[in-house]
Amino acid sequence: MHQQFRLSARFPARFSAIGAAISSALASVCFFPGGAYAQSAAVVEAPPAVQKISDIVVVGNPLDARDVVAPVSTLSGTNLLLKRGSTLGETLNGQPGVSSTWFGPNASRPIIRGLDGDRIRILSNQGASFDASSLSPDHAASLDPLVIDRIEVLRGPASLLYGGAAVGGVVNVVDNRVPRTAVEGVTGAIETRFGGAEKERGTSAVLEAGQAGFSVHADGFTRDTDDYRVPAGTGLRSPIVNSASAAKGGALGASYQFAKGYIGAARSEYRSNYGTVAEPDVRINMQQQRDTFEANFNSLGGLIDGVFAKASQSDYQHTEKDAGVLQTTFKNKGEDFRLELKHAKFDGFQGVVGVQAERFAFSALGAEAFVPVTNTRNAAVFGFEELSAGAWKFSWGGRYENSRARSDGTGDSGAARFGSAVTRTFSLASAATGASYKINDAYSLSSNLSYTERAPTFYELYANGPHGATGAYEAGNIAFGKERSTALEFALRWKQDESSARVGVFVQNFRDYLLLRRSGINRDADGNGASTGVSDCGDGTSVESGCTAAVLPEFNYAAVQARMMGFEADGKWRLLSQPYALDLEAKIDYVRAEDRSNNAPLPRIAPLRFTTGLIWGMGAWGARVEAQAVGKQNRYSNDDALGATAAYTFINAAATYGFQLGRVSGTAFVRGTNLGDRKAFNAASIDTIRNLAPLPGRGIKAGVQLNF
Repeated sequence: MHQQFRLSARFPARFSAIGAAISSALASVCFFPGGAYAQSAAVVEAPPAVQKISDIVVVGNPLDARDVVAPVSTLSGTNLLLKRGSTLGETLNGQPGVSSTWFGPNASRPIIRGLDGDRIRILSNQGASFDASSLSPDHAASLDPLVIDRIEVLRGPASLLYGGAAVGGVVNVVDNRVPRTAVEGVTGAIETRFGGAEKERGTSAVLEAGQAGFSVHADGFTRDTDDYRVPAGTGLRSPIVNSASAAKGGALGASYQFAKGYIGAARSEYRSNYGTVAEPDVRINMQQQRDTFEANFNSLGGLIDGVFAKASQSDYQHTEKDAGVLQTTFKNKGEDFRLELKHAKFDGFQGVVGVQAERFAFSALGAEAFVPVTNTRNAAVFGFEELSAGAWKFSWGGRYENSRARSDGTGDSGAARFGSAVTRTFSLASAATGASYKINDAYSLSSNLSYTERAPTFYELYANGPHGATGAYEAGNIAFGKERSTALEFALRWKQDESSARVGVFVQNFRDYLLLRRSGINRDADGNGASTGVSDCGDGTSVESGCTAAVLPEFNYAAVQARMMGFEADGKWRLLSQPYALDLEAKIDYVRAEDRSNNAPLPRIAPLRFTTGLIWGMGAWGARVEAQAVGKQNRYSNDDALGATAAYTFINAAATYGFQLGRVSGTAFVRGTNLGDRKAFNAASIDTIRNLAPLPGRGIKAGVQLNF
């Protein structure tokens, strides 16, 4: 596709209402007569959407290869249309090796192979997202699936290209807000959906126009949900109080395409207001503005054959209010820059060198400010090389990074417990190598070995305060060194006609893995504490029943030796091709995560999961039905007050119908989730919220997507 680099660009005016403006014009559109387009992925691909997105995977693939050694999966087209959820985590949950956190339907982040938070890098077109979602499980990511064209998931370490925060993997959200290919005339897309356990009402619209190499892009969306319904037997009143949400956003972008590339820029805005589920009167009001500049030059013909550059700046803020009273304000202002230079091929070698830099200022001011005002800067150089030699392909590379995290201490936060200003600096090195071998036209083997160093985040270093979302007093440690890990993976791939499969095994060992552990003492909001035992909050209530806001159990970040190991397998087999297409699909994954310093399981790990389904298609019609079985998780952390999480099985089904009317193509769909209305809880959610926010009950959702 293209190599990416960023130069910061500021647009002259804000357009915070662009999502509402475009979407309001479509708000009355709940269904389009004449059917809709949606063809089964087993039969026919969806008609081209308005966005001209290349099918080449971008993430972890700086050389634009079609055969990527690293384990990458994508979600796009009809599959994405059916899987779209209110959050990125919900949308990706169930992909091979990918589970999600769960703080109710409004806040969930992807977990890859048992790793989450700042070990998973969430990117927007390969650029940093700069929100606060990794800081706390009740903070939503500032990316809405309604305006996403494709999601790419790179499982396993990707720190070579994206830094230590990608030690567990990368999720790259792809859109066309900076048009990358020329648009001739006017094209567009409209999507509307409604229903589900949360009674979603969502609409999005995209419009693109171009002539003589100039292209412009505009999009907008709006999404509203009610409190979501849960099955009987959960012990909770349904629907779940304070789980409703409202979100809107949009973007304007433009670019100029020429024979050997393009140059362009975009500005986007996102707003969301949602309840936190854990507390009946707490609402989060989030907003983010983002400016992006991209330039891509290819087939230059010299030693440097391609250049990709990207820069962005982001202004993020969210406020937390209890019964309308402001409690805490979180802000994150950041800038990032990326430059990649691809050298010409010679003797089978092809490679890229690059630089990456980012900085952000984070602040949390108010009653639940558990981290001080901080400034973080990262700068890195990296190189990546591939060699193709017959049936073999080899890759290797390295990265050197300097990371600095500065705490203002008591400073602007006004909290004496943060002490004096402190700066920590880390020098980080990462290296990786991989190989693949094509056994024959059907089978290939691949392996990857990597070593990664990750700097502690600002909150792992400087946290010191009450965290309402986790029901704990969290404390970091400014003496932490860097976290080191070594990962090894082997995979076997098979593809024959319409059938394909992949089986992979992996192991990742960590030295000084940082995690939160209960200390055994309790603290009040000012940090005063006493060794009162983990069962007593010190105020007459128990930790398990919930402490008051004044006294919380203390959790310290600690460095332990850890190991993640597991396997993934997925495949699709064509059973029939005539008179209709029928495919069998299956996925299974498992992670065993061990705290080797204490011979105990690591917290919040998804159990063994197995999904199997049938996909049918004939002409314009498509359908699928699947059973998603999630095993019992009886390996839980010593700090998990709830213990084991029960197994469950969801039955899901979907049907699609496609049509073409002149220049308009469309997909109508209906999708049912948890059709058996089974009660279920997410083992990867924190114990203070798990039983308060069960997974949703039976939901039926319908919608239509039009492309013109």
